[in-house]
Amino acid sequence: MFELLRAGGWLMWPILLCSIVAMAIVIERFWALRRWAIMPEDLVSRIWQLHRRQLLNDDRIAEIREGSALGRMLAAGLVNRFHSREVMKEAIQDTGRQVVADLERYLNTLGTIAAVTPLLGLLGTVLGMIEVFGVIMEAGVGNPGVLAGGISQALITTASGLSVAIPALMFYRYFDNRVDKLIVAMEEQALRLIEVMQGAREAGDYGGQA
Repeated sequence: MFELLRAGGWLMWPILLCSIVAMAIVIERFWALRRWAIMPEDLVSRIWQLHRRQLLNDDRIAEIREGSALGRMLAAGLVNRFHSREVMKEAIQDTGRQVVADLERYLNTLGTIAAVTPLLGLLGTVLGMIEVFGVIMEAGVGNPGVLAGGISQALITTASGLSVAIPALMFYRYFDNRVDKLIVAMEEQALRLIEVMQGAREAGDYGGQA
């Protein structure tokens, strides 16, 4: 590993740093974007049961808020449950923007790594070829070892940059799509809560639904 870093030149170090950061983000996002942790099953139904039994007090709402990302959104609406539908919806939307920002955390960094590392590899290629042509100008083509070293540096940095960028881009697209699906599902749950609390639907419509 160290020999590969040395052969690729100093640009291998920022590429290595990008790979470490990208790996850390991927692991963290896999843990943070677990669907069951973000959207607990039957949360709207449980909230309705508490409301029907007149147990939906401030302590219960605080527990809901702290329990999950969806709970944060729904709790914002529950605080305003005695107000109009529009007030509940606006409160949920305001909190929802904060929740979405949390779900998208570090994704821009991952996308930046996917875009930058090929450029670092390309820069290594350019520097390697400059070294090759410099040797040719000074000593001609009679020293194949030095020429091979410059070409090797160019190839190693290019391959390393691409090997980091390709999986980083794949995971960026995957997490971005996952967040989009979670957002849509959370919006559906928030709308269901508003309809139930405002009496737009019968409570039985939500028995056993998440």
